[in-house]
Parts: sequence; C-alpha cells; structure tokens
Amino acid sequence: MYYARSTTTVPSSAQSVATAALLLACVAGCGGPAETLVVATSEKPSAVIDAAALCSRIDTVLAHARDARRLDAGVQGAWQVVHGILAFGPEFPVTAKGKTTPALAYLLGGGQLTGWKLRAGDPGVIAIVEEGSTLGQGHPDQWLGYLSQCGVSAGDGDAVEGGIPLDTPLVVGGRSYAVADLLTQAQHDIRPGQEATWTLMALAAWLPPDAAWTSGDGEAWTTERVVRMEADADITSAACGGAHRLYGLAAAVNAQRVATGAEPSGGWAAAAAVLDEYLDRARRFQQADGSFSVHSFDRPGTSPDVFARLGATGHVFEVVALRLDDERLSEPWVTRAAERLVSLLEQTADLDVECGALYHAAHGLAIYRRRICR
Repeated sequence: MYYARSTTTVPSSAQSVATAALLLACVAGCGGPAETLVVATSEKPSAVIDAAALCSRIDTVLAHARDARRLDAGVQGAWQVVHGILAFGPEFPVTAKGKTTPALAYLLGGGQLTGWKLRAGDPGVIAIVEEGSTLGQGHPDQWLGYLSQCGVSAGDGDAVEGGIPLDTPLVVGGRSYAVADLLTQAQHDIRPGQEATWTLMALAAWLPPDAAWTSGDGEAWTTERVVRMEADADITSAACGGAHRLYGLAAAVNAQRVATGAEPSGGWAAAAAVLDEYLDRARRFQQADGSFSVHSFDRPGTSPDVFARLGATGHVFEVVALRLDDERLSEPWVTRAAERLVSLLEQTADLDVECGALYHAAHGLAIYRRRICR
C-alpha cells in the first residue's frame, strides 16, 4: 500500500533509455542552461550531456511519475496522495471509485481516504498526527506544509510562487472550513522545542516574514522565532536525514529574501548559515556517478540498492533545487545530480517505487526544471 505502481511501461527497457540518453550530444538549445553540460556518471565518466536533452528527459520522467503511476484512493493512503500533490500540484490525479479526479479537490471536498483524518479544533481545524504511520500524517502540520509547497518555485529575483490560496474551501465532517483554518490551528498549537519543520513551510508560504501571533498557551511567537528554533535543532537525526528540516529553512529564507530584498539577519542568518553548511556537505559527499550520499548530509556513502540511492538523491536534490540561486544551480555538480536522478527514475520506470522517494525526487526535478529549463 506504500508504493506507486507503473501502470504502463516505457517503449524500451528503462536501462536502454538511460544508456542511450547518456550518449546523446544534441545541438539544440532550450533557452535555459548552457548548450552543453559535462557530467560524470558511473557508465561513462566524462559523458557530455546536452542541456536540451536533459530537460527533455526530465519532462519524460515527470510525465511518467504523474500519469503512468496512477494512485487509487482504495489502495493508497493520504500519505502517498499528499506527496503526489506536493510534486505535481492541484491537478495531480487520483482514482476514486473507478473515476479519475484531481486529488486535492477530492481531499479538500470531503473525499474518503485512509489516513486523511481532520477534525474541528479550537480555533481552527486539527489534522491528526499518527506517528510512524505509512498512510496518515506522520508529523505535525505535514499536510499543511505540503499543501503550501505544491508548485513552489523561487529563482533569482522571482516571487515565491506555489501552494494554494488560504481561502480554498475545506470540508471536515460535513462542515465548511478553509485551508486557513489549518494554519490558524498550527499557530495556536505551536510550542517551544516541537518539530516545526512543516509548520515553517506553511508560515513561509502564506505569511509575511514579520508575522507575529500568540499561541494557545499565551506565548508570543514570530515566524523568525520558528526559523531560529528549526535552525538550532539537530539536522541529521531529523526526518529523512534532515532533508525536510533543511527544505523548511530554505523555504523560509527564500521567502524572507524575496519579501524584504535584504540580507538575512538574526534567525534568518542562522538558518542561512545552516543551509550553507549542509549543502556544502551534500556537495562534498556526492558520489562519482552524481548521486548524493545514501547517508544524506551525515557522511559519504553509496548502496547497491537503487531505491536507497533514489530516495537519498531525491530528498537532497529537492533542497538543492529550492535553495541555490540560479548561478549556483547551473554548477556542474548540480547538473550531475540532476542527470543521475533522472537516470534513477528511468531505471525504475517499470518497477514499484516507494511514494516518498518518488515524489520528493519529482518535486525537486520540477523545481529545477522551472528554473533551469525555462
């Protein structure tokens, strides 16, 4: 119940497609990166990858992940479906009772899905946390954070775009609410020392950097306080090797930069320093084939398990794609990672893939594509 199955197969074997693509050296440009990019791969240490060819391959693997791996509300749970919405936005499809429908509208409209557990709260709507669940919300505000990030993009000088409007209707127990009620409850329930990774994603997406409020226990909070709390928390022991915590920090720092145009200071500077340190680790721990370490940001390492490499590379690449500015995003080590991530998705195109690995990889590539392949 945890996997996204491929309902169609690629025209030729995935490995053949990957090998052929690695040997491509087309001359057509795509209006984004430089015409040719040099990457190191395990198959061909100095293969030359054409930028347009890489962008075309990204389009292909994203289309396959979105359309060929159709999720079914009677088989998969909310954890899987919400990850698909994160990667592909409001139009991500799900099959429910034999009909295909946009997954987001289905969920917010009161559709039934294992693990999608909401109830009226005070003063908003509570999304119930089921720690360790592989079908329901495993972390505080995980649903809210991912709804805030679907379709996100933040390039040099660009507005931070993505997420859904806060006034989007939400049906809970037959009563009408809005997505804003989830955010209101999150602000009310926040406490010192809690895991606030996904809460921070939502704050960064929907509130100004100087937002302030009082929580349910009477404490004064600001977005900057949440940023500092997450920056001070341990990274490598956090969920998925720290990738989600770093993504939340990147979303917040990006939003602060775009909103103010100022260099980060205070909690924002602390977050930026953490991001610089751990992205440098990702670069230093990168493997010869372009994949990121299976130990994420902790230490170098690889694995013969293709799914372990896909999961780690996809999670780390998602942070890289969101955080780096346009110039750094075009650096060879990032291009190598993008190419390797595409190859991993090509190699597993006709296999069942765990949804977290699949959709975080897809989300990272979608962000990269909007910024580099434009």
